[in-house]
Amino acid sequence: MRAVELMEHGGPEVLRAVEAETPEPGPGQVAIDVAYAGVNFADLKARAEGYRVPALPFRPGLEVSGRIRAVGAGVTGLSVGQEVAALTGGGAYAEVALAEAVTVFPLPTGVDLRTAATLPTVLPTAYALLHAVGRFAPGETVLVQGAAGGVGTVVGQLAKAAGAGAVYGVVSSEAKVAHARAYGYDEVFVGAFEKPVRAATDGRGVDLALDPVGGDTLRGSLASLAPFGRLVSFGNASSAAPWSVGQPDLYPLGVAVAGFSVLTLATTAPAVLREVADRAFAKVADGTVSIPVTAEFPLAEAAEAHRLLGSRTSTGKLLLTVGATAS
Repeated sequence: MRAVELMEHGGPEVLRAVEAETPEPGPGQVAIDVAYAGVNFADLKARAEGYRVPALPFRPGLEVSGRIRAVGAGVTGLSVGQEVAALTGGGAYAEVALAEAVTVFPLPTGVDLRTAATLPTVLPTAYALLHAVGRFAPGETVLVQGAAGGVGTVVGQLAKAAGAGAVYGVVSSEAKVAHARAYGYDEVFVGAFEKPVRAATDGRGVDLALDPVGGDTLRGSLASLAPFGRLVSFGNASSAAPWSVGQPDLYPLGVAVAGFSVLTLATTAPAVLREVADRAFAKVADGTVSIPVTAEFPLAEAAEAHRLLGSRTSTGKLLLTVGATAS
């Protein structure tokens, strides 16, 4: 089968198309004939920095859509030929990918394979950030870093549908403002955001801040909270040094800090992830959420997808088209 691997860490050019053995599912696993694979920022960090890379050579890719090719021992409720979306934890840049059965999701009614490939990482993450970890309540205000990206696009829609008092987004360029506004954001700030957030909230700050960037941006998000506000960290795109929060940060306004990783939850509490994912997927099936695919690349051009995502000029979701056929 065809696959894309890296033999060393570096720029997009280290991604190489190779011929590889077709994997067979072990106990509790499912093999999937991949139609589409999602491209995520975590893939770029794996390629460049070794993020979650146990050894080289390594095959990136965290999510796929496709049809079940084979099921391993002990797998129930899934069958060969069934159309599914799956969180893979790695190995998705290939014609056949393996996934643990607990992170394989039958497609909701009305959702095609192309749309399904956008769901496994972004949708449960956005839903968990807002509802499970962020404990959002109707009428509250929300601040989202990376508002024009995949997770940001979904959070804006979910927050608006759940009755947010206002949804504020932060993007890296003026070119992304219109996209964010189209997906639920009331105001969108480019670059600097602390003073604009205070001005927009009459000095109060926001009830919930969601941050995938880390470093100074995370500190700015913390400083933008209202009394009893919550900050959820769900990434470190800046690759900043590990951060810490102490009493001087939390006590003055009674704020709270939490964290979330869909990949970690898939390992530590897969049944909980499945519950969150089922509720999140329903939001696509009922039309509450749509996730725009803004660019597609053949599997062999995975490096070009990485270049685009790494340029910070893209919006929405990027996909690799692997073995897509009519759903």
